[in-house]
Amino acid sequence: MDSLSGPISHFAVDLYQQIRQRSRGDNIFYSPLSIMSALGMLYLGSRGNTAAQLQKALHFKEVAENPTAGATADPAENPENHHFQKLLTELNKPTDAYELSVANRLYGRKEFPFLQEYMDNVKKLYLASVESADFANAPEESRQMINSWVEKQTNGKIKDLFPNDSIDNTAVLVLVNAIYFKGQWHQKFKEENTVEEKFWLSKDRSKSVQMMKETKDFNFTSLEDMQVKILEIPYKGEELSMMLLLPNEVDGLQKLEDKLTAEKLLEWTSSQNMWKRHVDLHLPRFKVEESYDLKGMLVALGVVDAFNCRKADFSGMTRRNNLVVSKAFHKSFVEVNEEGTEAAAATGIIVIRKSLSVPHYEYFHCDHPFLFFIRHNKTNSILFLGRVSSP
Repeated sequence: MDSLSGPISHFAVDLYQQIRQRSRGDNIFYSPLSIMSALGMLYLGSRGNTAAQLQKALHFKEVAENPTAGATADPAENPENHHFQKLLTELNKPTDAYELSVANRLYGRKEFPFLQEYMDNVKKLYLASVESADFANAPEESRQMINSWVEKQTNGKIKDLFPNDSIDNTAVLVLVNAIYFKGQWHQKFKEENTVEEKFWLSKDRSKSVQMMKETKDFNFTSLEDMQVKILEIPYKGEELSMMLLLPNEVDGLQKLEDKLTAEKLLEWTSSQNMWKRHVDLHLPRFKVEESYDLKGMLVALGVVDAFNCRKADFSGMTRRNNLVVSKAFHKSFVEVNEEGTEAAAATGIIVIRKSLSVPHYEYFHCDHPFLFFIRHNKTNSILFLGRVSSP
């Protein structure tokens, strides 16, 4: 099972760098496992270059081609999918220590000729349930039905994963993952120790927060070269922990982010590099809710063909090979307080039919400064000319 920690860590850091480029210092919170689960189900039905791009973005090992049969590699043969099956089985094991559930579901268009082998693999390897949806006649009802399932799976924390009009009658397949976690700290913070304190947003800007406090032994390390301290707070049962990476300087986060790699993250937080120390811990209560449109980030990570009408190859889902991904969404929620942590996330991928739905069109988005002029056509005279820098 350890063999998935590398791919998940790599994907997590890759995505973090994409999100932070777009977030301009805002809070960030997402579930790499949720997004990888949805992409993994998509990967199972992909072939050729589309599969190769997904496999690379997911940091899955390459699957050998079958030269004797002249066949392209089948992603279902990739061992990482079997590791996923084991991981999902492990994560969903019942326990009294905490609540944790990871659920995958595939909604397929009624009467659409999906390959039975694909459906079987999704059920087996990603423990997904398969439902049919009437996208053709009732796309809005289908959207509400899917959102309702996500909301139920995440204990009401993720609402409206698919926004209005995101699912229409061109939808053929919707792949969904939902993950929910609620855990108490191994040792709770005492509420009477929580006080209002300053939280520095920068060297000269601060805000007041409710700061929780605890002094006891924690797994801890200090990285002198990175000017960062790392601390582990275990949850009840000690099977899960929150890892905190705190720069020494108020404005030290960017340096940490710039140097962050999956290898370093795994190395810094490994048990060999951390030891018990008596620590005076201050941790603010916090609550973060985020929504991400994943399409641009996935394209930046090399998943290009899946979104391209001419190049998308999902012939592992249907013999017609007429499918393309149109949208990918992720929503997340986390709340941390004296008791513990509640967190939820969901990912949704919409697959549509190429022929019906994706006419070729040019993009002309005036979402940045532009010039314009007004012309008298008969005399070809420019009457007015201007620039819009800030509409």
